[in-house]
Amino acid sequence: MAYLRVLNPQESFDPMSPRVPQGYLLSGVHCRIKQDPQKPDLTLIMSEVAAAAAGVYTQNLVCGAPVVWNRRHTPSDRIRAVVINSGVANACTGERGLADARAMARLAAAACGAEEDQALVMSTGVIGEFLPMDKIEQGITSAAVKLGSNEPSLVSAARGMMTTDTVPKLAGRTLALSGGEVQITGMAKGAAMIGPNMATMLAVILTDAALKPQTAQTALKDAVDDSFNCISVEGHTSTSDSVVLLANGQSGSGPLAGDELTAFGEALREVCVELARAIPADGEGATHLVSIEVAGCASRQSALQIARTVADSALVKTAIAGADPNWGRIVSAAGYAGVPFDPAKVGLRVNGFLLYQAGAPVTFDARAVSDSIRDHRDTQIELEFAEGDASGRFWTTDLTAEYVRLNADYHT
Repeated sequence: MAYLRVLNPQESFDPMSPRVPQGYLLSGVHCRIKQDPQKPDLTLIMSEVAAAAAGVYTQNLVCGAPVVWNRRHTPSDRIRAVVINSGVANACTGERGLADARAMARLAAAACGAEEDQALVMSTGVIGEFLPMDKIEQGITSAAVKLGSNEPSLVSAARGMMTTDTVPKLAGRTLALSGGEVQITGMAKGAAMIGPNMATMLAVILTDAALKPQTAQTALKDAVDDSFNCISVEGHTSTSDSVVLLANGQSGSGPLAGDELTAFGEALREVCVELARAIPADGEGATHLVSIEVAGCASRQSALQIARTVADSALVKTAIAGADPNWGRIVSAAGYAGVPFDPAKVGLRVNGFLLYQAGAPVTFDARAVSDSIRDHRDTQIELEFAEGDASGRFWTTDLTAEYVRLNADYHT
């Protein structure tokens, strides 16, 4: 298995960046939803042949019209297009919103020579506003003309789905299988309103592997559980969260099964983890990406519940923002997670420094721990229990005054 690194937008593009799998064309254009003409706000993705499609969506009962549309059309074995707009979420928009989502699907499908039910739709941005459908239609027409399979096309598509993101998020893997190489490439957006299940985030993952729809659905669900459902910025589950997987079989490898399907599932999980980590790493106003590792629990679900509770604690997040090794906030957050454990057998490390062991604080160099937090963007919290062998991991951000400012001013 060869690794293709996550694209760093600060670097120049090179051959090791994620590439477009065979049989896909992409583009991103500015269609005047956003005021800044330098910011693409519409993405079009086309598969040259019908692809198997799977989807995992927000569990918020208040969901966007595109989520309603996509749920009706995945899993599927005949998807040809995905169209995404940014700037307006098309959520809480009633019957008109549903009609607009359907119209987006119809326009995108027509641009790709397909039928209405062969297109999936995503929208992200401000909730409660109607889509400017005249601009959307012009954007789809423009995007169809610019479709390409090169790296600039991939990057422009990734930018077209961004809202408050500061960088496009791309990741990929190449698998060497018996029938030849298979490529998996994913793009995601998200910087805030991040909280399972899932986290405002969108992701599209493309592969030229051949998968049956239900196989694709199972593989995607498993990958999402270990990635996008393990990130949180402020615990807010959005109305629009969607992860879609397309598999068009154009690598010629034949339907995956057995060990090759297992290898594909692991590579898909790795791509999803890379993209998921990139979301809190780009969190609005964030200065730290925080990894919370929980071990020694009776079940994985218990470990994840503790990790998520710590991740969502405003006091823990503000302590990290201030480079304060306040172990009491972390341990007490674990204590109210609703998971039974023996408090006298709990241990805690921050950035490798032991702060708490066997239910009691230990002597440590507070300045050294503080410096390790302040001087590095990545912060690692490790909690150890004595209830079993299960573990879990969550990613979050610190909570800064800049985050409050950005979200206070987002709509106005």
